[in-house]
Amino acid sequence: MLDLIDSHSHLDAVEFDADRNAVLRRARAAGVGGQIVPAVAFATFAVLRDLCAAETALYPAYGLHPMYLAAHKPEHLNELTRWVAHEKPVAIGECGLDFFVPDLDAEVQRFFFRRQLDMARDFNLPLILHARRALDEVIATIRHVGNLRGVVHSFSGSPEQAQQLWKCGFLIGLGGPLTYPRARRLREIAATMPLEFLLLETDSPDQPLHGHQGTRNEPALLAQVCACVAELRHTDPAEIAKATTANAKRLFALPVWA
Repeated sequence: MLDLIDSHSHLDAVEFDADRNAVLRRARAAGVGGQIVPAVAFATFAVLRDLCAAETALYPAYGLHPMYLAAHKPEHLNELTRWVAHEKPVAIGECGLDFFVPDLDAEVQRFFFRRQLDMARDFNLPLILHARRALDEVIATIRHVGNLRGVVHSFSGSPEQAQQLWKCGFLIGLGGPLTYPRARRLREIAATMPLEFLLLETDSPDQPLHGHQGTRNEPALLAQVCACVAELRHTDPAEIAKATTANAKRLFALPVWA
């Protein structure tokens, strides 16, 4: 049995409302002993909090995701500060920049992003970052703010960008996209990178794995992501699981469980 942590799962999403308990059972049966569950908008905070309080080894993070920009209001940043202070999450996020989706105002994105970076620094919490078509600017911004750490989830950049993130104290999260044979650059990064900077994720219910196209993703499939990394590195999946679980526990200050 592998000992895995899904470092990015939206288990609170409505796609899981009909069978969430079964999804959790399958995840645990596959060796996924813990999940980091990041928020995307203020309206989801309470549901996420209650879900994580009701289940063991589900860890909440609170943030304002750039793709949900239309739902965000400036006062939600003050609410986020209060939630972080009171609820003591494992991270701030999901936040970041998205220059892929049209009609997302870049300046408004930057406003919310920068404020959340400042918040993470002030609370001494790691960040869970979204960076799509925006990785260079995300790297420049975290360098400018300084004294930050975290993970860029669903990393899709170059080896050089990965190295820049590591130097800034950030890990990279890899999940379903890695399992596609055509993802040659990403697979080369996974094959050669230092394991100390790697986290595994599913981004459930999104980003289905190769062979599961068109279906809902779920945390149990993290074992297949782990197996893919192991195959690329010509090693045992247990080695990958041990290293990435240790990385997640260290970054998010998670408790140790048997």
